[in-house]
Amino acid sequence: MSTATAPTLINIDNVSKQYGSGLIAVRDMSLKIEQGQFVSFLGPSGCGKSTALRMIAGLTSVSTGQIRFGGEDHGPQDIGFVFQEPTLMPWATVFNNVYLPLRLAGVSRKKAEPRVEDALAQVGLSKFAKSYPRELSGGMKMRVSIARALVTRSRLLLMDEPFAALDEMTRFKLNNDVLRLWQEYNLTVIFVTHSVYESVYLSNRVVVMAARPGRVVSDIEIQAPYPRAENFRNTPEYANYCAVVSDALNETLDTGDINH
Repeated sequence: MSTATAPTLINIDNVSKQYGSGLIAVRDMSLKIEQGQFVSFLGPSGCGKSTALRMIAGLTSVSTGQIRFGGEDHGPQDIGFVFQEPTLMPWATVFNNVYLPLRLAGVSRKKAEPRVEDALAQVGLSKFAKSYPRELSGGMKMRVSIARALVTRSRLLLMDEPFAALDEMTRFKLNNDVLRLWQEYNLTVIFVTHSVYESVYLSNRVVVMAARPGRVVSDIEIQAPYPRAENFRNTPEYANYCAVVSDALNETLDTGDINH
């Protein structure tokens, strides 16, 4: 997916987040994200990746600076968010879990049914609409969470380490599913991860952040073409990009300021 001439969707302008305790979670973060990009936020624990994502979503307030959305059809109300945990309602069926955001928006069950069914089909769970979360594997629960984010038909998908707790094979499969959905739905994705390998495989940009306080230290373009499949992981190109991103990540360990 080419974004060379795509308009700016998100403009993060000199944004900082300081909590009441005095902790500075993010300092002076400036970043432009173009429509249709797949961007990963990569960095050590405590570097502000998730805080930045939540500020973009409007779930956490900005202390200073500004986050602007470039398109009229984009904003906090046009965002799908996939959390670290599936956060499913255990008493509700898969269908009802996916239907939830539409129900909260006042969409009738009858009108929502085709959209819910389509979202479940996109993540391979059509046969599990009547199942309950307790009957699903960890990977299937995360698929339900992704379907719930897709059902609103938002064009911006924010994902906060969604596959961190999954086994490697399930994680690889879901990586491929997310890339397919990104392209089929023409999404813009911001993906938080601790994994160099995952960030390079998925992204056309990897934003490396340093901790204490959280800030951007590198913005690396991954120019490998899409679609990407498992054989990409075995190429010299992939290995070279992983080395570049790893070097940038290792440099963050020497740039922390424990005094904020």
